[in-house]
Amino acid sequence: MKASAKAPANIAFIKYWGKADETLRLPLNDSLSMNLTGAHTITTVEFDPALIEDSVDIIGGEFSEHEKARVIKGLTRIRERAGSELRARVVTKNTFPKGAGSAASASGFAALTMAGFAALGTVLSEKEQTIFARLGSGSACRSIPDGFAVWEKGTDSQSSYAYSLHPADYWDIRDILVIVDKRMKKVSTTDGMERVTTSPKLAARLNAVPRRMAVIREALEKKDFALFGSVTEEDCLDMHAVMQSQVPPLRYWSPVTQRIMAHVVRLRAEGIPVYFTIDAGPNVHIICVGNDEPRVAESVMKLPGIEEIIYNKPARGAHIVSTHLF
Repeated sequence: MKASAKAPANIAFIKYWGKADETLRLPLNDSLSMNLTGAHTITTVEFDPALIEDSVDIIGGEFSEHEKARVIKGLTRIRERAGSELRARVVTKNTFPKGAGSAASASGFAALTMAGFAALGTVLSEKEQTIFARLGSGSACRSIPDGFAVWEKGTDSQSSYAYSLHPADYWDIRDILVIVDKRMKKVSTTDGMERVTTSPKLAARLNAVPRRMAVIREALEKKDFALFGSVTEEDCLDMHAVMQSQVPPLRYWSPVTQRIMAHVVRLRAEGIPVYFTIDAGPNVHIICVGNDEPRVAESVMKLPGIEEIIYNKPARGAHIVSTHLF
């Protein structure tokens, strides 16, 4: 009763910040993302009658007690759906830093959901898989479908799910993930979102998102990169404006973050179509098309303060793999 799954992290081009329902992790707005080839999680789950309690381990890192509790809660939901009382051993491994604002919880809970149900022999539809992944980490639902995914905010648990808008091979967009700080961020995404309603800019953002969703869908349909990049950057800056105007203010950017943002703007002024987006952390995603990746990467690598660069293409969604971690 063992299974392993590989799930990609995803980068949201139209982001969500704030929940309509904390328990069900229902977002305040729809969002749209792309799965990433270079940033992923592999998780092995084994349900064993000999186990008297669940165990959770991460290779090359450490889970806090809170993080372990979240994983065990996810296992409990899987057991309840599958009609099992067996305890499990979970081992997971990331190719990128967790807790630094690079969507490790998204890939983690997507992989846990897929491996967990497979280990118990329970077959779910993709929609139901996205719902269960969402209950562990909101954006995890977008790591289940292939390529470019939309997460409908919905009005209840069954209507808040993700689906693939375009497959991974639809458009050769590149994501250069620039890691400027691998440390666990001081304020988690979940904790940060709890104060979202204190921002005077929240209402304007929520009013703007439906238009942005329509624009980015159009940009994807037409493969209009300038339109795509401009609305992506606009939404990123808007989300961080909400964060920074919360009480107390939430500022994830570091001086290196801002240096990279300025560099991207300079490259664009020089005629290179390139844009940035940043999740809830200091690390920067630089977005360009495939042909421009080499020269963009070459220029970025010269900037001081960078710890690591992860190169990404659009990726397949979460899927079962044959190689186990134990």
